Amino acid sequence: MAIIELKKISKVYSNDGVETPVLHDVSFEIEKGECVAIMGPSGSGKSTLLHILGFLDRHTSGTYKFDGKTIDDLSDDEIAQVRNKKMGFIFQAFNLLSRTSVLENVKLPLLYADVKEEDRESIATRAIESVGLMHRLNYESSQLSGGEKQRTAIARALVCSPDIIFADEPTGNLDSKSGQTVMEILQKLNDEWGHTILLITHETQTAEHAKRIIRVRDGGIESDIKVKNRRYAKDSFAK
Repeated sequence: MAIIELKKISKVYSNDGVETPVLHDVSFEIEKGECVAIMGPSGSGKSTLLHILGFLDRHTSGTYKFDGKTIDDLSDDEIAQVRNKKMGFIFQAFNLLSRTSVLENVKLPLLYADVKEEDRESIATRAIESVGLMHRLNYESSQLSGGEKQRTAIARALVCSPDIIFADEPTGNLDSKSGQTVMEILQKLNDEWGHTILLITHETQTAEHAKRIIRVRDGGIESDIKVKNRRYAKDSFAK
């Protein structure tokens, strides 16, 4: 079953009467349980596409269905509820609270979810354990390495059990070893836990961890291929 269905999606920005088209008739589907990378150079439209897919922006024309429901039929409040309950986000810049512990950072989304206060710590702890960071549980995020910060961000994205995780350049601020560790965790979430993963990246080595690569150029889909020889990371993050 498709969790995302795009049909002829276009996006045009207007500023002082000047219209700038960014996306043109973009159409594809993403099935539940897929791991898909969207690649493209700067200015290709991939970031705008991510914003539309993640309900951070509205498309200008076309049809976007999420989990079988047309987004155009939802109010802004309804869209916010779907985003908070069914989507997890991982960003290149981590977006953690610097003087707040790993545990408190991961618990944060639960404050806006329908989760009892007494259950929040155990749920957050399980998510932290799943990314191998229990030894940093009470560390402030400012005390973490870049790789540990991104693993904290992954745990935070997991904590509400989202239907899909959007990872925007998840290895962009990391060295190669830390990036490999992050990609290993994302693979495990997809292979073993069945999470749908959508990667936005310009790095070929990162995209090769996906099972499918969609290339975007000049606001349109250039190619959409299955990955025959998927790159695998070494299983070492929890050691």
